[in-house]
Amino acid sequence: MINQIMNKTAVVTGAGSGVGRSIALKLAAQGWQVALLGRRLEALQETIRLAGNPAAALKSYVCDVSNADAVAQTGQSILTELGPVDALFNAAGTNAPNRSLEVLSAADYHGMMDTNLNGAYYCVQAFLPQMRARGSGTIINIISEAGKLASPKAGPAYVMSKFGLAGLTQSINAEERGRGIRACAIFPGDIDTPLLDKRPVVPDATARARMMKADDIADCAIFCLNLPGHVVVEEMLVRPR
Repeated sequence: MINQIMNKTAVVTGAGSGVGRSIALKLAAQGWQVALLGRRLEALQETIRLAGNPAAALKSYVCDVSNADAVAQTGQSILTELGPVDALFNAAGTNAPNRSLEVLSAADYHGMMDTNLNGAYYCVQAFLPQMRARGSGTIINIISEAGKLASPKAGPAYVMSKFGLAGLTQSINAEERGRGIRACAIFPGDIDTPLLDKRPVVPDATARARMMKADDIADCAIFCLNLPGHVVVEEMLVRPR
């Protein structure tokens, strides 16, 4: 059910699954117009189907965020078709099974850096200028507790990309808060999402049951978004109990 027609537009990357999908569905339920970004059209279409009645407020854009030209073109299409963007959620992320320094390939290293860090940067650069021009905007980056402390579980490329994303968030606040723009870094612990399938040892059902759910992190993101404009949650560390 739509609680309030807000006449606002958000962009969500990684919207075809996991935390990105959950954020998109919660935004739609609050009456937001949402641009869904992801690499697979069928996954984005499933997000729209799950939205039910608010589905008309969701529009899919097939885009690989690791491709700078694709992000720039998609960003322009969104601004032309949907109008100004009030909020950007960078939720796209990836990892690889062979992730330790001993076995990490150059291709997997660059793939993680390109999606997890560069992709978020490309999206920020696609939508920040119009936020700056209007004097308002919220950017929420879904990072990971790996962006706080390295661990073998995450692997070095993932850790490096997430530390970089934390730095990007801090830089946005350092440079743009005077222009009415705020950025939030959310650092979740273990979440039961499809990304777990890329671990060297895939967690079983018992392990997944102890983890947080995508909806839990989406609730955190929506909480930060819905705070008054003069309030900035710069960092939020969230772990399962």
